[in-house]
Amino acid sequence: MVPSNRTLPDKFLIVGFSDFPNMQVPIFVVFILVYITTLTGNLLIMVTIYFNSCLHTPMYIFLTHLSFIDISCTSVIFPKMLSQFFLESKYISLNQCLLQVYFFGTMISTEFHLLSVMAYDRYVAICHPLRYTTIMNDTVCIRLSIACWAVGLMDPIPHTIFISQLSFCGSHTINHFFCDVTSLMKLSCTSTSNIEVLTYILGAILIVMSFILIITSYINIISVILKIRSLEGRQKAFSTCTSHITVVILFSGSVCSTYIRPTSAYSIKQSKILSLMHIVVTPLCNPIIYSLNNTEFKNALQKKKNKA
Repeated sequence: MVPSNRTLPDKFLIVGFSDFPNMQVPIFVVFILVYITTLTGNLLIMVTIYFNSCLHTPMYIFLTHLSFIDISCTSVIFPKMLSQFFLESKYISLNQCLLQVYFFGTMISTEFHLLSVMAYDRYVAICHPLRYTTIMNDTVCIRLSIACWAVGLMDPIPHTIFISQLSFCGSHTINHFFCDVTSLMKLSCTSTSNIEVLTYILGAILIVMSFILIITSYINIISVILKIRSLEGRQKAFSTCTSHITVVILFSGSVCSTYIRPTSAYSIKQSKILSLMHIVVTPLCNPIIYSLNNTEFKNALQKKKNKA
């Protein structure tokens, strides 16, 4: 039986950044510039890799997937958020809200697993260089990519189903700039303990396993790098990992601090700031981080400019 007091709203009011009424235009300009820059930077990486056969290696194939995830993650949030700056109606329908919850969760989960696969790729490249092409062949790359997306697509399904079954008896105002899971849980007039338990279980199984793979890979990588006698050799080996380590710390730090904590410790201001880190900052910085520290990619980009 469905409880009689259960209310399924047709729409939610998104507060966004309306608590800064005098800053609406500057905030809009900043966000639209960030969105355009994010799309341009990640598309540039994808196009450069696609049209340069020398970059058709596992590391760059996985980087293409990462760029696509960054584009998708921002595109799930930004168009709706930007449109609400100047529209009188700042509402989002229940179905649109659930779609945001699902697709945003998909991109976050897929990126976690992709980053762990990229760490494994660097481990094989540095610790087993003579067997690299054999271990990381085309079939393995395809299977690993499919596995990341398959797990990512399945991971948010339980959360989305549980959210759709919550009762919203009081306010339907989401004090955030998108349909954040924790914000929706705060609005519910029924227990959300099942969603919290699910978050911790999935976090323990999926995220912790990804962290273990990343940490194990880099322990082995560092041990091998320290055995290289020449300083130049150590620097070259380590430079292939610095970009990935930076992205892992930036992305995982903001996501874990946002979602892997009790609802009672939830802070609206903190949540908005931390969400901006993995929705805005990370997708914006990823192309810069990977291109600046990658000589091979910069050379390929330079060749493309010379041909143009």
